Amino acid sequence: MVRYVHHQLATIVEVGVAMAVTAPVVFGVRGLPHAESGKVVSLLAVLGASALFGLMAISIRSHWLGGEKRDFESAVALTDPETILSDPRESMRRSFDGSFVVFVALSCLVFGLLWGPWGIGWAVVFIPERIVKGVYVSFWERRHGVLLWRGRVEEQPLGKGQFLYSSPRNTMPG
Repeated sequence: MVRYVHHQLATIVEVGVAMAVTAPVVFGVRGLPHAESGKVVSLLAVLGASALFGLMAISIRSHWLGGEKRDFESAVALTDPETILSDPRESMRRSFDGSFVVFVALSCLVFGLLWGPWGIGWAVVFIPERIVKGVYVSFWERRHGVLLWRGRVEEQPLGKGQFLYSSPRNTMPG
């Protein structure tokens, strides 16, 4: 079980790690990117679209547009949070997905080597969306007084797209 907010923040770190690993290789082979105004404007437009899509996906109930707000509102309470939930620091560690880092690193490497050093920039598309979702959910958790969790609990099966929630008091160590 990992907190939804931790999952969003871990994705940002994963993308940063993948780009930090591939950038020296791509820049060593293809050279440093030149600051061309058209590419910078295009990258900023893509980042803005990513943030807008993240905001729409998190704040609209329509499943056609992402509709995660409906999933949050239909979250189910954990039946026995003390035995299921781990230390909050463990949730952050479990949120880190090495296979996603490998996927992003390999794709950045391929794009960077085939299309030039600007090709590694495709990975930053994930960052604005995840920041928007993480901030929105942290405010949602605070407003509702619960923590939102993602994952599976064998004793408590969920419907498609459902999350679990717990009281913040149940997750404090000690």
